[in-house]
Amino acid sequence: MYDTVYYSKDSPREHFSSLREKTLFIFDQDGTLYLGSRPFDFAVRFIGRLRDAGKRVLFFTNNASHNPSYYVEKLSRLGFSPQSGELMTSGDVTIQFLLRHRPGKTVYLVGTPQLEKQFADSGIVLTEDAEIVVSSFDTTLTYKKLDTACRLIRGGAEYLSTHPDFNCPTEDGFIPDSGAISAFITASTGVTPTYFGKPYKETLEMIIEQTGVLKDEMCIFGDRLYTDIALGRRFGVASCLVYTGETTPEDVANASPADRPDFVFPSLSEADEVIFG
Repeated sequence: MYDTVYYSKDSPREHFSSLREKTLFIFDQDGTLYLGSRPFDFAVRFIGRLRDAGKRVLFFTNNASHNPSYYVEKLSRLGFSPQSGELMTSGDVTIQFLLRHRPGKTVYLVGTPQLEKQFADSGIVLTEDAEIVVSSFDTTLTYKKLDTACRLIRGGAEYLSTHPDFNCPTEDGFIPDSGAISAFITASTGVTPTYFGKPYKETLEMIIEQTGVLKDEMCIFGDRLYTDIALGRRFGVASCLVYTGETTPEDVANASPADRPDFVFPSLSEADEVIFG
């Protein structure tokens, strides 16, 4: 039987010894490091202590509504001091897939202006008469965008999505995310997209390629069972759930053993405690 290790004040510290040996610490952002524009002070402290201990850090967000430059600025403003090579998004993974496996194909993108620019700057041709439809977390969504996407997919266009998250946590509660937009398009067309971001293999492959770190030497911290934790469970990366975002203790209790994380912490503050004492 697979056993999850749950943090408590009385937990023997040796139960978490495997985490101390990890080389690369991967962090989800929304709901794990911050909520909206409000950082968790304990997360800032934990990131700093990891770097001081010689550990490597990677910030990975499925939220592709903003480009990497935006997240570097935001993480800097919130006190996380991101360094070169420490930031990756589901948009990056999707772009890499298109460039490597669909070279020259035109794309209709249901996404924000920042994501549109990121695609265009990568050399991807965006058009309303495209061979591929890509949908994402689009805070500029219109009915026309949805109609165009559905029309193209019904006409035979391939359908991709940057990430499957249904909701994005903010300081004011949840707002509809990429998975909710995909659900609309699927309901209208009957076509389910090929997803990227967490928990899909293309994401892990890109992390390994960019960092040179093997999966046995990684761990991932996040607030969602079906993205952050699923990435670890599917591919053998140590997975650590925190309760500062979407997932509740009841969600973990109701999940099948195979879908539960390796470790559960109330927040990154407790992870800091068991790793650094």
